[in-house]
Amino acid sequence: MSRNTSLLSVTKDSSDRFRRLEAGRWHPNISISASISSDGVQRERLSTESDGRAFKGKRTRTRFRYVCLFTGILAFVLGFMLGTMLPALLVTDSETDSGNVSKPEARIDPNYKSYDSVSFVKESPPVRTKQSRPVAPASPNAARVPMNNGVVNGVYWGDVVEAAMPQGYTEEDVTEWRRFTRNVSVIQIKEGCGRMQNRLLKFSDGTISCCRYRRNTDQIQGELFSYYLGQTLGLRNLVPTTLGLVRMRDLKWSSVRSEMMYAQWVEDKPVVLTKFVPNLITAFIPFNFRHSNRRLHPTDVSYDPSQLTPDVLQNLVELAQWSDMIVFDYLTANLDRVVNNLYNLQWNFAMMDAPTHNLRRTIRDKLLVFLDNESGLLHGYRLLDKYESYHSALLNSLCVFRRSTADVVKRLAKEGNIGEILLNTFNRYEPDFKDYLPSLPEKSIQILNERISRVRGIIEKCESLYSVDES
Repeated sequence: MSRNTSLLSVTKDSSDRFRRLEAGRWHPNISISASISSDGVQRERLSTESDGRAFKGKRTRTRFRYVCLFTGILAFVLGFMLGTMLPALLVTDSETDSGNVSKPEARIDPNYKSYDSVSFVKESPPVRTKQSRPVAPASPNAARVPMNNGVVNGVYWGDVVEAAMPQGYTEEDVTEWRRFTRNVSVIQIKEGCGRMQNRLLKFSDGTISCCRYRRNTDQIQGELFSYYLGQTLGLRNLVPTTLGLVRMRDLKWSSVRSEMMYAQWVEDKPVVLTKFVPNLITAFIPFNFRHSNRRLHPTDVSYDPSQLTPDVLQNLVELAQWSDMIVFDYLTANLDRVVNNLYNLQWNFAMMDAPTHNLRRTIRDKLLVFLDNESGLLHGYRLLDKYESYHSALLNSLCVFRRSTADVVKRLAKEGNIGEILLNTFNRYEPDFKDYLPSLPEKSIQILNERISRVRGIIEKCESLYSVDES
């Protein structure tokens, strides 16, 4: 009887101690003693030590998991830091190298060496072209070269550069294109020319046009009135552009009615008709504007005319066209050209080495062609809070202008009548479209006048910095 009582007591005591062990309050090395048979004690001691070892193994596995977790986090952080810092260091090296005027070619990734033509000349085959040569800054002695040396005259491009400028598109070209599109029938419509509902049109004589169709009129207005502004400034880099009207019942469109329906064009919608330009090649950003310290001042391009090589003169002519484009894109707040490259720098460090968005060059006379201006004057103005820093960065880098462009800017700033000029141009060129396309809203006219005044201020500031040296 006493033996059974003692065994029950030990069993109860052991159960209590094991409960404490499971709760983490029992040290695994403590032995259990009881006044029972040696066999019973041995069994209890073995059970206790086994549970202790299991508890110790559990703690070890927990610590191991924490160590693994910590090691994984540390490896991720170090890898992230290395991946972030390494490209920045490489770009810094690239920028340092670009300042070396002895390098004859732009450093461009090999993948950029071959491109398709611009979207609205999609039928043209890919053109392999020599990479754009960098325009090297002038030598350290450039400041001692007189500022009326034929290359520059104060803050204006000189006679040597102006005489080498490509002819571009004249007023006669525009008039002829407008007459042609009014009187010649369309015989084919095919996909191309960029966005989904845009189409390439083929006229009965084989002439091809890019037809821009938009559901809303903002981008149609932007394309057309940006073109009129370019004409007002005297720019010859914009392809002849006019309006057309979608009318399936008209004889002019009778051969392509099914294609118009397939494109989901709506009756009586205005469209922009731009002349097709074959075999355009890519244009790259000159070194003067490629990096964060971008600038184009007279001292950067002051050469002795007797030492000008054909390559250097060609590069100066390209820079002169860039000076016009920067002014034009600032006035219109165009988002789809150099600003596109600048904005995408935050994701791609090589964007400034890539081809310039919506800028192409003719093979024969090296004319820069300013394509796709539909974001100007309306859409771009709505997004100024987001993109104005990019527009201003380009304008502030510029201190050499074409005199003809600067004179028009000064006159427009003084008279404040650009809204009236654009409206009169629209009424004169497109009198049949008054009921289909509204003129520019007053808010856009106001912003445009403000931006014209800002450009005039930049020109006058540059004039005060670089007076003409008559010696």
